[in-house]
Amino acid sequence: MELYLNATSPYARTARIVALERGLAAAVALRWCDPWADDAALLAVNPAGRVPALVTDDGTALGESLLIAQYLNARGSGPDLLPAAALAEVLGHAGLGQGLIDAAFTTVIARKHQGSAADTGVLGQRRRRAIMRLLATLEAHERTARGEPDPLTLGDIVVGVALDYLAFRLPELDWPSRHRELATWHGALRGRESFRQTAFV
Repeated sequence: MELYLNATSPYARTARIVALERGLAAAVALRWCDPWADDAALLAVNPAGRVPALVTDDGTALGESLLIAQYLNARGSGPDLLPAAALAEVLGHAGLGQGLIDAAFTTVIARKHQGSAADTGVLGQRRRRAIMRLLATLEAHERTARGEPDPLTLGDIVVGVALDYLAFRLPELDWPSRHRELATWHGALRGRESFRQTAFV
């Protein structure tokens, strides 16, 4: 399999962590690319020009991080990241994390193209409110109350990546000082080898 990615995409990082957690590191070749440069190799497998993109062993191209994560989870071994007995809970948790990634990522891209005006407009203010609500919801979430992500699920991975991305790209929000229980939970997650290997740089 081939995984097209870059080092700063939270979406690509989610897929890479799933591959590591499911014992697929040797089975997935990493293809580093720049999605903002209309990379020809990436466009050939994902016309949307987005990372991650996964090419399976039979040549099928998959886009969108959560779909790729589901595929990798089904192909790997070890603890199931999408256990059937708790599927709704895991997907609900993952949805919160994905929403946080989306709000943060679109904030970063808007700032890149619009400067400070990106934060003051209607959409910028809406994104900020969404981030604040999502952080509060995650602080009160039953997974957070456990103190550590055990057993690990896809929801934990997506939320963990989202929180890392906030710290990486929007450090002024200083979310750990406002959400201490969530920060404790996140600290345990960041200690996993899969998170250390894929840290944002």
